[in-house]
Amino acid sequence: MATDTSATTTATLYGDMLERMRHASPLVQCITNFVAMNYAANVLLAAGASPAMVHAPEEAGEFARLADALTVNIGTLSTDWLEGMLAAARAANEAGKPWVLDPVAHFATGFRRRAVQQLLALQPGIIRGNASEIMALAGVASAGRGVDAGDSVQQAEAAATRLAQSTGAVVAVTGAVDFVTDGSNAARIHGGSALMPRVTAMGCALTCLMGAFAAAIPENLFLATVSALACFGAAGAQAEPAADGPGSFAWRFVDALAALDAAALAAQVEQISV
Repeated sequence: MATDTSATTTATLYGDMLERMRHASPLVQCITNFVAMNYAANVLLAAGASPAMVHAPEEAGEFARLADALTVNIGTLSTDWLEGMLAAARAANEAGKPWVLDPVAHFATGFRRRAVQQLLALQPGIIRGNASEIMALAGVASAGRGVDAGDSVQQAEAAATRLAQSTGAVVAVTGAVDFVTDGSNAARIHGGSALMPRVTAMGCALTCLMGAFAAAIPENLFLATVSALACFGAAGAQAEPAADGPGSFAWRFVDALAALDAAALAAQVEQISV
C-alpha cells in the first residue's frame, strides 16, 4: 500500500475491498476453538462470507483444497486437532489457498510451543495475535499470561516487524490500536470499542474475518489484513453507543457488521495511519 494515498482514495479503497469480499462470498475453513465457533461463524455470515468449522483430521486436509481460505486458531488445542490443522495447512499450501495463524497462548505450555513451531514451518500468509503472543513468537520476552496480553501493542511493533521479515507473513498485533506489518509496510488502525476485550471469541472471529478478506484479496495480504481490521473497528465503533454492556454489544456488533457500508468505512479510514 502506498504511503502517499489520499484519505478519499483510501476510503474508497477499503469500501471497494469490502464489496469485493462480499461479492466473492468466500468459503472460509475455520479451525478455531470450542469457545469461538458459534460467534465466529455468525461474524463471518454477517460480513458476507461463508464459514465452515471443519477440523477433524480425517477431512480437514481434503476440505482445505475446496475452501477459499483457511484459518487456524490453537485456543483449545488437542492432538487430534493439531493433526487436522497441519493437514489443512499443508493442503492449503499445495492448493495455493491463503491461510491465517492465530497462535493463542502459544507460550503457555510445551505442547503449544511445539505445535506453533510446526504450524509456522508451513508458512502462514497472515499471523494475528495480541502483543504478548507476537513478542513471544518473535523470541522476545513478554509479560503474557495464558490468553491475556501483558504488553502493549506499541511494545510489540519492533518484534512484529522482525517476525514478518523472518517468516514472510503479514503480522497483525491487535489491541487498543492495531498494528499491521509485512516487514516493510506498516499501518496502525484506531477505533473499535473498549467493550471488545470483554466479549469472548471476538479476537478469534477477527482471525476468521481476515481469512475471508485474504480469500478475496490473495494477491495483497497486507491490504486484506488492514481491510479486515478496518471493518472490525468500524463495526465496533457503531455498536458501542447503544450497548448496555458486553452482552448487548456482542449482538449489536454482529448487526453493525452486517450493515457496514463504504460510508461507515470512510470514517474508520480517517483513523488508519500508513
